[in-house]
Amino acid sequence: MTGSSPRAGLSGKVVAGVAAAAVTGVLVLYPIFYLLQASFDVGDPDVRPPTAYGFDNYAALASYTRIMTNTITVSLAATAMALVFGFASAWMLTRTNVPWRRGFEQLMAVPYYVTPLLGALAWSLLGTPESGFINQIARALGAHGPVIDMLSPAGIAWVMALFEGSVAFVMIGAVMKSMDPALEEASQVMGGGRLRTMLTITLPLVAPGVLGAAVFVFAEMLGSFSAALVLGLPVRYYVITTAIYQLISQYPPQIPLAAAMGVSLFAVMFVMLFLYRRIITSRSYVTISGKAFRPRVMDVGALRWMLFALCVTYVLVSVALPVATLAFAALQKLAVAFPASSNWTLSNFRTAMTMNAVQQALGNSLILGVATASIGIVLMGLLSWIIYRSRLPGAPVLEYLVMFPQAVPRLVFAFGMMWAWLVFPLPIYGTIWILLIAYLTVFLPLGVRTISGVLLQIDRSLEECAEMCGAPWGYRMRTITMPLLRPGLMAAWILLFIASVRELGASILLMGPHSKVLTPAIVESWAATSSELTAAMALIQTVVVALALAFFMAVTRRAIAVSGD
Repeated sequence: MTGSSPRAGLSGKVVAGVAAAAVTGVLVLYPIFYLLQASFDVGDPDVRPPTAYGFDNYAALASYTRIMTNTITVSLAATAMALVFGFASAWMLTRTNVPWRRGFEQLMAVPYYVTPLLGALAWSLLGTPESGFINQIARALGAHGPVIDMLSPAGIAWVMALFEGSVAFVMIGAVMKSMDPALEEASQVMGGGRLRTMLTITLPLVAPGVLGAAVFVFAEMLGSFSAALVLGLPVRYYVITTAIYQLISQYPPQIPLAAAMGVSLFAVMFVMLFLYRRIITSRSYVTISGKAFRPRVMDVGALRWMLFALCVTYVLVSVALPVATLAFAALQKLAVAFPASSNWTLSNFRTAMTMNAVQQALGNSLILGVATASIGIVLMGLLSWIIYRSRLPGAPVLEYLVMFPQAVPRLVFAFGMMWAWLVFPLPIYGTIWILLIAYLTVFLPLGVRTISGVLLQIDRSLEECAEMCGAPWGYRMRTITMPLLRPGLMAAWILLFIASVRELGASILLMGPHSKVLTPAIVESWAATSSELTAAMALIQTVVVALALAFFMAVTRRAIAVSGD
């Protein structure tokens, strides 16, 4: 019996590996194929498959150099600001004795849950040249013109940077925590000041984290949609994502041109990733050796209170101010900086909660969040094990395939899915099923990286011992690997749920009249109704996400505590 178990285990692994690879291949490559096909379509636009192929759509992109320039300009500016936010906050909270730094480490992740759409809506209310609250206050104080203009490239970059700065903080902070402080201490002993030590020692040593954050954040900026839509569309300032959305939404839609624009966008992403790998592999960045060390923080004296003030300011500007602004607007009949007593109302919340479209969108968002997270941890957990634990052939190729959606902006990926599933024999386009497929696809990198981070900390010998005792693969997974992976699986479940509920780019092109979800519904409200009602809807989404997060965090802590006992 012992002799037959390894064969059974191998068979189970092979079946699981082939099935997972097949599903992943269909999810990722099928829409990309149709996106490429559409980009080369130069025949009759109403005939599928294309009747003729050529490069005319790519040649036509020369007429859109202004949009390309806008995209690069805004993305570079936003990335630079996000890296400054991320590096400065990571240095303050991991290398200095700033007060309450542990609490700030938790707060720095909050902008991710608030979402860029909410931030863009809030800052449009604050900084619109004519009606923005800040400009209304400035005029009341004697200013003759707008003191801030958020409907501009600078405004778009500012909002994008605020909400991606937390991502840069997490990535750079993780590197700083694992860095041996001996070199920094040696610099200070030799007379180097704090600023000089940070610029000449700390920054070069964390170069891999900074470069990784730069590539990831720039990729997010290139694919950013919500901030450019809310702050750029009113003044006809287009970036590639909003241009693609306009090309698809107009009548007649220019599908092939939009496809060529999307392909050009993720082609830039692949070039960036290639350059990043070349830079990282061309020199050594080793800072962790066999010598034990304890990460220590430096005493910055009275300066710590100024750093504390900077941390408080970032949290207020990126979280508290946007939420307070939306609440202030949602409670008024007409949002103004100096409302009369008769202007206060709760009708916007009542209207939002009684609208069938909002109720349906909220219900669909919660259903999709639970379904995506539940199915996702099974699929992504299996993929993580195959990639990082199994010795199955093709595992490295599968890893690249899984991470592919990270290099493609979600709006572009959704466009490819729209085209692919529109011609699929089963009528799932415009239904909630296409949204579920889209979420499972675009969040593959998020789920796999979250689970694999825990998987790699589990000693492989635990599974090998069970295998030597004759335990089949399925039994080992069920009794050893899965229980040990429980914290990672629960963390992935929460992240996938939140990411699904707040998703915009992968939803706005794929939802149908009976499969509306909340974030695109907020965008539709912004375009068609009042800003006060839109603010109420955005706040409702924030409260729902916060309550769901609190509930699932409580369940997670309880489950971990039970498993620990």
